[in-house]
Amino acid sequence: MRLAIDHVTHYRFSGPLKHGLQRLRLTPKHTSGQRVVKWDMVFEGARLEVEYEDHNYNHVSLVSIDEGASEMTIRCTGLVDTADESGIIGRHSGFLPLWHFLRPTELTKAGPKLRALLGEVDRGGDPLPMLHALSAAIRDAVTYETGQTHSATTSEEALDAGHGVCQDHAHIFIAACRAMDIPARYVSGYLMMDDRVEQDAGHAWAEAHVDHIGWIGFDISNGISPDARYVRIATGSDYREAAPVTGIRFGAHEEELHVSLAVEQQRMEQ
Repeated sequence: MRLAIDHVTHYRFSGPLKHGLQRLRLTPKHTSGQRVVKWDMVFEGARLEVEYEDHNYNHVSLVSIDEGASEMTIRCTGLVDTADESGIIGRHSGFLPLWHFLRPTELTKAGPKLRALLGEVDRGGDPLPMLHALSAAIRDAVTYETGQTHSATTSEEALDAGHGVCQDHAHIFIAACRAMDIPARYVSGYLMMDDRVEQDAGHAWAEAHVDHIGWIGFDISNGISPDARYVRIATGSDYREAAPVTGIRFGAHEEELHVSLAVEQQRMEQ
């Protein structure tokens, strides 16, 4: 499947900036079941300073915001060929050892709510059915609802609240896996929706490492493993390491953020 993506991130600041730097993880990975055909990034009110691979092997673009700018726009457009690999990424690679993904982070610490959830999951036998059962238990415990959590919400807080979004589902799954000594990581990316092209945000899911198979994806919010409708952008220990945009700025106290995203299948010439 060939997916066409048009992703626009627009910032409006309350006043002219003196200085600003943005770290962008917005370039898809070349990985199992995914081949980047074309990818372009265009900036208004900012300029590219440097590109590099971070410790999670994500492609990072560092941009500086123009001095005196009161607005900035980042537009990513491209084509990505995908295939359904049943969520399997395969063997571990990159700069970090596998044990790194066993370490809890501030967003993925196991608390009493998480331990109670794990008590409801049968952990015997084949790990794959167990991980799918864990995904289903999280989806039952935390209703998908926007506007109730934020980027700093922890896995325990989302479980306690009983509602959240894909980021929260992924953090809970990761925390649970690590509590069971299963390496797990966060994935940010895109998902082609079946009922619409226009979206107001990207998507997030998790990957767990299973012996003799490698990394396998689990989209907890949708109850499936990623298929050809998914595009992987960045991975990390949690959201903070895979966030599409992070940065610092000086000179304006407030900002407005508007995101528009279109993901659709493009017909391929025979």
